Amino acid sequence: MESSSTASQSGSRREATRQKLYEAAVTLIAEQGFSATTVDEIAERAGVAKGTVYYNFASKSVLFEELLRHGVGLLTASLRRAAEQAAREGLGRVDALDAMIRAGLVFIDRYPAFTQLYVAELWRTNRAWQSTLLVVRQEAVAVVEGVLREGMASGEFSAEIDVPLTAAALVGMVLVAALDWKAFQPERSLDDVHAALSRLLQGRVSGRG
Repeated sequence: MESSSTASQSGSRREATRQKLYEAAVTLIAEQGFSATTVDEIAERAGVAKGTVYYNFASKSVLFEELLRHGVGLLTASLRRAAEQAAREGLGRVDALDAMIRAGLVFIDRYPAFTQLYVAELWRTNRAWQSTLLVVRQEAVAVVEGVLREGMASGEFSAEIDVPLTAAALVGMVLVAALDWKAFQPERSLDDVHAALSRLLQGRVSGRG
């Protein structure tokens, strides 16, 4: 049997390989589309043998499905950390939402190609991974829903807020605004974009201003 240290090293190597494959796949698919991207190209871009792709993923579709799960999982974790940090600092729920907006922008700034793919896939209904996409999307939105419900319970937000729709709208606002920033207003800084969205949040969602 493998020792625990050997198994750990093996697991770390496999995770590193999967990360390289994720990065190669997201870049290629963003450049030329899912159908046009081949497993050979993904392997070449990742610097691994073609068999390595199939060792880690049963097919290109499975790779892409896991890529979506992995990427949205990272986004969800960043939103949750932002909300938890705001709570530890004793900040209100509006400030927690503002921190989550910034965390979302930081994520998109780091992974613009993934964000572009994710938003595009939300509009498709004939993909094998559609059910997975719906699940991981809801995981991200649920983090925002939790903060909204806490704000309603504390009296910071109106009891009339439609929590699911408002949470989805906030996540969508960050995604679309960030993609517009990257595509059409790249001269703007992350701080500039965050300030604009923060003013919108403070004035509309919170009822301030």
